[in-house]
Amino acid sequence: MKQFLAFVLKECKHIARDRWTLLILLGIPIAQILLFGFAITTEVRSTPVAVYASSGQTAREIIAQLDASPYFVVTHEVGSPSEVDSLFRCGAIRLAIAFSPEFDSDLHQTGEAKIQLIADGSDPNQARTIIGYATAVLSSYQERLLKEHRAPVLIQAETRMLYNPQAKSAYHFVPGVMGIILTLICAMMTAIAIVREREMGTMEVLLASPIRPLYIILAKAVPYFALSLVDLISILLLSAFVLDVPIEGSLFLLFGVSMLYILLALSLGLMISTLVESQVAAMLSSGMALMAPTMIFSGLMFPIESMPVVLQWVSTLMPARWYIAAMRKIMIQGASLVHVETEILALTLMTSVLILVSLYKFKTRLE
Repeated sequence: MKQFLAFVLKECKHIARDRWTLLILLGIPIAQILLFGFAITTEVRSTPVAVYASSGQTAREIIAQLDASPYFVVTHEVGSPSEVDSLFRCGAIRLAIAFSPEFDSDLHQTGEAKIQLIADGSDPNQARTIIGYATAVLSSYQERLLKEHRAPVLIQAETRMLYNPQAKSAYHFVPGVMGIILTLICAMMTAIAIVREREMGTMEVLLASPIRPLYIILAKAVPYFALSLVDLISILLLSAFVLDVPIEGSLFLLFGVSMLYILLALSLGLMISTLVESQVAAMLSSGMALMAPTMIFSGLMFPIESMPVVLQWVSTLMPARWYIAAMRKIMIQGASLVHVETEILALTLMTSVLILVSLYKFKTRLE
């Protein structure tokens, strides 16, 4: 028994000396429960809203009640329907509220008035939730008017799913799946392929050849770049002819943004390969560092607007967030280059940083 306790004490001392083991055993569970508790939520909060033709007093009261709700933030007041469409394509709003021209007069004279709720149907589940929240606010306002005037008041809300009138879930998931697949193939497979050469001892042989190290690295990346393009074409064909997901925007723009994202993912794989020494480590680090954050912070599963501000800032560092947003705009909304400038700029900046870091690390490690 004393020998057993001595071995237990020895193992405890080893763990206490190993700070990384303590961090994994104690820090990661705490970080995960906090991250999942705050980030994973199906509620939609702080939804940006645009209003149209809201000059009447009653309309202003409804907008004020919406703005006071934790679920909405009135960010734009527009003067034409074309402005509403432009704001949707830029991703500046998720809901638009249009009042009829005689909204106030109709409500006071006949007790009935019409209002239109327009939601971004590229994410149908979120759009239904947003419309449900807005309808609840309108119902609350009707009850208040009924108590004040003691007369029946009816606000008829007409709902419209923009870009996805049938509310098909494939419209939302296809662009997200594209981002995840390209991340897996490019980043994980590139990191493993390069680490495999180092682990097997053949990287030194390649470096001893007349070919420059940069060309060796690029030669490793080119096949995965080509495979990613094949996967991209396959996904687009299946989504168009099997899932009936339209491609409303420019194919040239779609492929341009996708190739930029593939280059980014390849650079990320190169950087991972400089930090690990084995294929297992490359696989685990790629999976832990890419998969979970991509699922949580890309906006594919959970609305980013509902997360705490700190986590919203963290999500800006996720390449998949910008790529998925760009694909939704191009494929579903038919957005042009002007509407995806922010996403392209973010992806370009990340790609440049990753390429510089990856090449720098490879020079110092391989020479």
